[in-house]
Amino acid sequence: MAKIKVTKIKSTIEKDERVKRTMQALGLGKVGSTNELENSPAVAGMVRRVQHLIKVENL
Repeated sequence: MAKIKVTKIKSTIEKDERVKRTMQALGLGKVGSTNELENSPAVAGMVRRVQHLIKVENL
């Protein structure tokens, strides 16, 4: 599977609890944090849910 690099670029303050938990599941804490993940269907769904808060790069 392909890998993707996910970077948090916006804060989750005043966002829905579901969005906050999705960011936590992606391994993103503070703004500017990054994580490399396998591009599975589950991860793709999480990325789609929070795409307005993150930047995604293919590796």
